Amino acid sequence: MELDLRAELAVLGVRSAPPLRRKAGAGPSDDGHWSVGGSSNAATLPIVADSPFELLEGGVLTRDGVVIEDALLEPIMRPRFYDLTTDDGIPFEQLARLHGTDVLATTVVQTCIRYTEESSRCRFCTIEQSLRAGATTQVKFPQQLAQVAKAAVELDGVRQVVMTTGTSNGVDRGAKHLAKCVEAILEAVPGLPIQIQIEPPLDLEWIQVLKDAGATAIGIHVESLDQAVRERWTPGKATVPLSRYDAAWLEAVRVFGRNRVSTYLLVGLGEDPDELVAGAERLIGMGVYPFVVPYRPLEGSLAHADGVPAPDPLTLTRVTRRVATALKAAGMRGADQGAGCAACGACSALCGEGG
Repeated sequence: MELDLRAELAVLGVRSAPPLRRKAGAGPSDDGHWSVGGSSNAATLPIVADSPFELLEGGVLTRDGVVIEDALLEPIMRPRFYDLTTDDGIPFEQLARLHGTDVLATTVVQTCIRYTEESSRCRFCTIEQSLRAGATTQVKFPQQLAQVAKAAVELDGVRQVVMTTGTSNGVDRGAKHLAKCVEAILEAVPGLPIQIQIEPPLDLEWIQVLKDAGATAIGIHVESLDQAVRERWTPGKATVPLSRYDAAWLEAVRVFGRNRVSTYLLVGLGEDPDELVAGAERLIGMGVYPFVVPYRPLEGSLAHADGVPAPDPLTLTRVTRRVATALKAAGMRGADQGAGCAACGACSALCGEGG
């Protein structure tokens, strides 16, 4: 799919009713899931009632009623593991979700110290909304996730796992529980690639603990490298200096290796596009993969309540193309992360540009 079209879809969304959809939760995405052109490449696109794009039966995409050739989207169907429950009766679907075509994703702790007060909450995040709606559980325990992962691999061909967590108030910032979950999953499914996502621990030795537990890759997400933007959009996380993120990224690259560390950079938060690209290039020089995605106004988030729109598709296209060019020049592909958001690539257009 051409980058211009992929960027427009990522921002403007589609009119459709996909069988598989992620609604609310941690992070900046809230989308339906499709495969592109019948391949294993996935696209997660927002469902927007007044989008100019409509997906017809058979995966045919139209814009303003005109068919767009060579843009076939096939819906990803509800996975079979969703129909199972743990021994104590908890539906697997409440413990982990299928993302894209072959990624098992879970938020191991569905509460966050940043979410307690609006003054510290990330404005795009709805991590506790799905918990309040009864769609998930507050804590996913290691043996529960081991059961889910084994079933997802055997029944639905899952090939990687992404585990994130709400930030805890401990020095590990949630790493201790993540490490236990990694160990349990790998005992049930040896060799399954796993990415963990976490704020910079106060004690950076926890990064080595996560690697020793068996994690393949790590995401340490900053969302923006502009301090003024951080203070406006992620006020709680903005109290963690960017120098602390730099130290965590460098330690993570030392422990996990080059291009096994990533961070989200969101387009549409008000950061100057040239400065965003320059920051992404600096990260690439450190061996960190900048996963560039558009801000999406999730229902239930503070930004959605304020009516903050998604970014201009042209800006997203230009930023994505420039960052993809820098990634290619550095020989860094998201697929080479082994596991995680960049390895999946469904929420970004980078992989379609060779990044």
